[in-house]
Amino acid sequence: MQETGMPEGVRRRGRPRVQRRMDLEEPLRCYAPQCNTVEEEETVTILPEELELLKLVDLNGLAQEEASAVMGVSRRTVWKDLHEARRKVADALIHGKRIEIAGCERRIEGSCPQDTGYCTGTGDRLCRRRHGRKDQDNQ
Repeated sequence: MQETGMPEGVRRRGRPRVQRRMDLEEPLRCYAPQCNTVEEEETVTILPEELELLKLVDLNGLAQEEASAVMGVSRRTVWKDLHEARRKVADALIHGKRIEIAGCERRIEGSCPQDTGYCTGTGDRLCRRRHGRKDQDNQ
């Protein structure tokens, strides 16, 4: 995947995306429901700029105009990207989908727990059940 979230070799139609200024302090990662019993989980991909907007507006409490100044884009672009990010998060929460951040370093490095079957959880009942191991507490 390219930085834009589009597969390699696929170009967007229309105007090119404006480069956004972002301060991503935390490494990008993926999130999945722990109690999901479906083998093939559906995935929602959030772009890094959408994640940054969620942080600026919803977490830090900036107004959309302030966030647009921080990121160097128009307020309309902020509204559009923020609306799309919120829709994706709501879709994942309501339908039990996995959330993947485009450009996730662990996925790129090949160390994503989703790909390896390794659980990064605490090893509790839900974790063992998710990976097909018997619950030792009930034996």
